[in-house]
Amino acid sequence: MTKFPPHFSNLAPAGWLAILLVSFANPLFAGEAAVDPSDNGTDVLEDMTEDLDSRSSEVATKTEDLVDPIAMHDSSIPLADAVSTAGSDASPMELLGAKVMPGTSQRLSWSATELFEGVPVSTPVLVLNGAQPGPTLCLTAAVHGDELNGIEMVRRVMHDLSPDTVSGAIIGIPIVNVQGFRRGSRYLPDRRDLNRYFPGNPDGSAAARIAHSFFVNVVAKCDALIDLHTGSNDRANLPQIRADLRDPDVVTLTQGFGSMVILHSTPAAGTLRYAATRAGIPSVTLEAGGPSQLELNEVRHGVKGIETLVNTLGMIKKRSLWRDPEPVYYRSSWVRADNGGILLADVSLGSTVRKGDLLGTINDPMSNARTELRSPYSGRIIGMARNQVVMPGFAAFHVGIQTVDAPTEVADDDTVLSQQQIENRDYVDDMSEEE
Repeated sequence: MTKFPPHFSNLAPAGWLAILLVSFANPLFAGEAAVDPSDNGTDVLEDMTEDLDSRSSEVATKTEDLVDPIAMHDSSIPLADAVSTAGSDASPMELLGAKVMPGTSQRLSWSATELFEGVPVSTPVLVLNGAQPGPTLCLTAAVHGDELNGIEMVRRVMHDLSPDTVSGAIIGIPIVNVQGFRRGSRYLPDRRDLNRYFPGNPDGSAAARIAHSFFVNVVAKCDALIDLHTGSNDRANLPQIRADLRDPDVVTLTQGFGSMVILHSTPAAGTLRYAATRAGIPSVTLEAGGPSQLELNEVRHGVKGIETLVNTLGMIKKRSLWRDPEPVYYRSSWVRADNGGILLADVSLGSTVRKGDLLGTINDPMSNARTELRSPYSGRIIGMARNQVVMPGFAAFHVGIQTVDAPTEVADDDTVLSQQQIENRDYVDDMSEEE
């Protein structure tokens, strides 16, 4: 039987099992679409730009006024120096009305809204306050309720660490979108995508109010954030870090993960990564695998990367580090279907491809006509659709493009939407954090 550390002993195995079983109990919602664009101008999200399809959870549409997060977090210490400049004594952490003493762990509860019958909806917040001072790292998972890999990553990381050996604090939120999770759905009950509404608005829509409560009460207390996601809509991502490599503190985060592919990606307004970074909290997205299932290889990859980061930041000390080099991609592109039919892949996640290589075929089940999808670039497959029936325009293969061009002060057109473009768009591809 799995043994749970005493500092989170009230998270019994049966409780976790019950939560996970609920996510599979209602397959009706597995293919649920976001709210129609004509419905109050809100967000059906399918990324139609070169890089943004790939993101998984980070494309936003202009739906309502959100508060400015700039004043929500105040820290002038570079993340790389957070442990060395922290002083000699750890302090109690005050969070969600509780005080977590140094060298202890505690399970708290965050509640932002109610069900229709007035019953509060709460989700666990796991807090580990180290015996030594240091930065506060935040791990968030299941902002999209059908993305399960991140939930298990948070569980493993929080239970693997002991507060006696940690410098600083780690806050883990395994299930941010608990309403979507309970229904096996990416979305909130009103079909809004929570990751389009950060940092929220206390007087806005249900999604904006939930986002604001979470951001103010939890995220704003952190010094760095890792938002965990998977691909969406039967797409899967190679384990990778999405980060704005123009921000020095964000670069510090990306360099700490060890053997993890890095993709330069400027977050769009409305996403958790965008709001946190704007508030002065260095943030990255860790993408791994696909939705609606637990993929243990991807989970292990993510856990190893997070624990390597914690070690690199000086928050824990281990003998071994994960240092195998992986490439950094400053550009990426989705290869799309030009015909409808049955998609059959000839490559797998992580495959290296050259320009002109065959990626897969689309076969017409009626005429048996066969269309080839070939790579327009040399690079690596960092995301792809699972074999399925597709329509013309379907994003099938995500290629990380080999290039030596580092990001400049102005982001590339093919990797980010400007704010004006975001405001003018009615519909964008929906793939995960940024998708």
